[in-house]
Amino acid sequence: MAHALEEERPTEIKCSRTLTTGQHNEQYCIDIVRKRDYEGFLCSLLFPEAVRRSALALRAFNVELAQIKDSVSQKTIGLMRLQFWKSAVEDIYRDDPPVQPVSAELWRAVWKHTLTRRWMLRIISEREKDMEDKAYRNFQELEAYGENTQSSLLYLLLETLGVKNVHSDHAASHIGKAQGILTCLRATPYNSSRRKVYLPMDICMLHGASQEDFIRGSRDQNIRDVVYDIASQAHVHLQHARSFSENVPHVAMPAFLQTVVLEDYLQRVRKVDFDVFHPSLQKRNPMLPLQLYLRSWKKIY
Repeated sequence: MAHALEEERPTEIKCSRTLTTGQHNEQYCIDIVRKRDYEGFLCSLLFPEAVRRSALALRAFNVELAQIKDSVSQKTIGLMRLQFWKSAVEDIYRDDPPVQPVSAELWRAVWKHTLTRRWMLRIISEREKDMEDKAYRNFQELEAYGENTQSSLLYLLLETLGVKNVHSDHAASHIGKAQGILTCLRATPYNSSRRKVYLPMDICMLHGASQEDFIRGSRDQNIRDVVYDIASQAHVHLQHARSFSENVPHVAMPAFLQTVVLEDYLQRVRKVDFDVFHPSLQKRNPMLPLQLYLRSWKKIY
């Protein structure tokens, strides 16, 4: 009898360690999303409990990739980190994830929801192109960035919700493009402070705005006109996304709560007459959690 108990004890210890590791991995993802993607964190909290952990794992994966560009001093190092993630994704689908918190949580989400590998690889490939550290030559390039990064993430979030619906996919495509556009616009003050400008060159040239104008934080009318044009295109994509709403199942709504965040920024930049450097745009909206909850409750996006 005593011998039997001794044989069981290592198994109990192993189960306990696995549970503790799993909890650590989950908490790591929660912390990194809350710190680096607060709006995405709030949206994730409104996912059904059964898929919330997977949604946070996907957002943590997205955060890990997004922060590489700003966290390395050399392009080569950034590309090496992206190669790690490319290999990690392949290993996850071979059922052999790296010993790393986000990889472990991603592995769990992949096998729980049968997530599509190509969306993850597409995000990584776009981040590799983004390491070139150049302004977008035209607006189409910026839209492609949004599609390949943000829309791909939305397709994965829809998969965690079990949604397979062409109208949902069309809506996700437009919402992702709008988010990519506004992410670029919202980051302009930060990037300009580092003497970097990524806004589409064709729109800047159309209004006679130079990169130096943005670097010195110009609030002239031609700069506002650039911001207006870019914000307007994001608004158009949101309108297109909503044109599919009658055919999008309610179960897909949590994946589209980001529209509340995008809409909030568009309203605030409009109030300051498209002055992208206005200090109020750098502050969080304290009402955002309530706005997200109400939109979630109404099941509209």
